[in-house]
Amino acid sequence: MKSQQSESSQPVVEALHVSIIIPAYREAGNLRPLIGRIAKTMGSVVYPYEIVVVDDDSRDGTRDVMAELGAEGMPVRLVTRPRRLGLGSAVISGFHLARGELLVCMDADLSHPPEALTRLIAALNDPQVDFALASRYLPESTADKMWRRRHRIESRLAALLCRPLTKVSDPMSGFFAVPLAVFERADALRPIGYKIALELLVKCRCRCIREIPFHFSTRTLGRSKRTIRQRIDYIRHLVRLAIYRLGRVEG
Repeated sequence: MKSQQSESSQPVVEALHVSIIIPAYREAGNLRPLIGRIAKTMGSVVYPYEIVVVDDDSRDGTRDVMAELGAEGMPVRLVTRPRRLGLGSAVISGFHLARGELLVCMDADLSHPPEALTRLIAALNDPQVDFALASRYLPESTADKMWRRRHRIESRLAALLCRPLTKVSDPMSGFFAVPLAVFERADALRPIGYKIALELLVKCRCRCIREIPFHFSTRTLGRSKRTIRQRIDYIRHLVRLAIYRLGRVEG
């Protein structure tokens, strides 16, 4: 049964080039600075774009913030889902509702710098590239010291476990871009947990992937949503994708 969701939006622009999808849950304090930085970065481009925030019914003022940004002329849309359904499904919902030819996903907590958006999008100018991924593990990439201390080993181990499925350096990244045409060729998407990039890399059958470096920042407002349950879900997700891949090979 399809979940109900409501949407508030700016007037429709017929020929959008880029849709930036931001899954959110209790991120009201981060949305204004994030969207302000996105607008500043995208102000240098000539193509139209939209920002779609997919919110899981937060009661923290998210709707008010988005209404204010829309009234100020920001190209924003808010999709409100009836309950907390998870980051992965929020991204998929946003992609299905997007009006752009290129789809971008980034986190709401300011860990992904909007200043890297134009490089990420530019990577898809090559028609051979079907996925652009911002990686924390390229030689030119950097990260806040606090994140390196707390999470780098865990993230590296998680990436190592993905090796049978994809060879990219950072399959755990939530900062990526994909053409709409590539997204639409995906087999049934059933992400477990929050690592939607891994699901898309496998099920969109991405062959040519371009990785770009970026600076990964730690959250400054709000609380991290990483839990033990998410770690368990990640293992379950890997098993499900391995079974899917094996079935395609045997078929």
